[in-house]
Amino acid sequence: MTDYDPIEITCFKAYDVRGQLPEQLNEEIAYRIGRAYAEFLSPDQVIVGRDIRKSSEELKDALCQGLTDGGANVLDIGLCGTEEVYFATFDREVSGGIMVTASHNPIDYNGLKFVREQSRPISGDNGLIDIRKIAESGKFEKREKGQITALDNESRYIEHLLGYVDIDSLKPLKIVCNSGNAGAGKVIDLLESHLPFDFVRVHHDIDDNFPHGIPNPLLEENRQPTIDAVKEHSADMGIAWDGDYDRCFFFDESGEFIEGYYVVGLLAASFLAKRSNQAIVHDPRLTWNTIDIAQGAGGTAVLSKTGHAFIKQIMRDHDAVYGGEMSAHHYFRDFAYCDSGMIPWLLVAGLISASGKPLSELVAERMAMFPASGEINRRIENAAEKLQEIQSLYEKDATSIDFTDGLSVEFEEWRFNVRSSNTEPLMRLNVESRGDVALMKEKTRELLAILDN
Repeated sequence: MTDYDPIEITCFKAYDVRGQLPEQLNEEIAYRIGRAYAEFLSPDQVIVGRDIRKSSEELKDALCQGLTDGGANVLDIGLCGTEEVYFATFDREVSGGIMVTASHNPIDYNGLKFVREQSRPISGDNGLIDIRKIAESGKFEKREKGQITALDNESRYIEHLLGYVDIDSLKPLKIVCNSGNAGAGKVIDLLESHLPFDFVRVHHDIDDNFPHGIPNPLLEENRQPTIDAVKEHSADMGIAWDGDYDRCFFFDESGEFIEGYYVVGLLAASFLAKRSNQAIVHDPRLTWNTIDIAQGAGGTAVLSKTGHAFIKQIMRDHDAVYGGEMSAHHYFRDFAYCDSGMIPWLLVAGLISASGKPLSELVAERMAMFPASGEINRRIENAAEKLQEIQSLYEKDATSIDFTDGLSVEFEEWRFNVRSSNTEPLMRLNVESRGDVALMKEKTRELLAILDN
């Protein structure tokens, strides 16, 4: 037994580790987490990768030291995206994987994402709390030291991505790609020689100073460079990624941002067109479009609580071909039920090529059928009381109420979901209607007035 002083570690969240440097996350804590992961899982081999942040290399080194001191052998795939850790873990059939990344968090943050065999997520429900307790205790079994081996898995990853499209049927589209000076540009460069696309690169070079801000296209202020490039170059579509590129965001040929909700419906329809009678998993925030598409194509829409660990488990339970969240996470059965920020845009490019229609036309009908507010956040300290207040105001006239994730209330012509953030004192509101934009906007204002009171 190797003993260290017990400490409190505050960077463990519901699904992963995220913390401010160096108070909440540093090399000692990364080392302890590596030891604890090895203690908890007793893995033979573990894939480890890192994003581009300044602190990621040193945190990865400390993590690997902890893993090897705990008896695990590390396969280090170096600079990558989170999905590359997922891919290498299931592709190489190893015991687990850890990604060092803070994704879209501020520049002085970093974090860790964990999976076990077959890239099954490790979250607060199935091991993350145990890993935290072991790391905090500082009591580790002494084991024979493992080895660290560099692993180049890029060619296998690229080959897998290309398997989602019929390359011969792709048209020579012009595509704006904005990696936000993070890692996604590296993958575009590797894919380019295999595809007929003309890529217009925006904020493409890796720069850990993030000169154009932290890459998070969910923030409206971060979208303009992509919009401008689409318009300037008359591109067929634009794509932007977050820092670890497990999410991708779409802009149509006029530069209009496409809400992730409608991309979920578009991808669900494409999978069901190939084979009906398959399950599609979706989150509770916005649902009617996805349900309508799935049922209309002979598939089954399955509701899951928001969050990657929940979505992935529900997908496994139902052997779902695809799962999507409006927050731009897209999950694929052939990707070990994991989320990818590269597969979605390849599929959408394939749909544009096959249909001969622009992206705006591919989503226009569904946007008109089910207009949505998009997610609106409000800082609320007394979230439980506010949820109860909203429920009491609306439940009497509702056709259904659901508590899968927060509060979902449905009426004949409109519905809403309001839920608390897992990580911040925020409440998140989504409203949609059946073809009535004015009604959707009216009810959005009505609910925001309650939240703001």
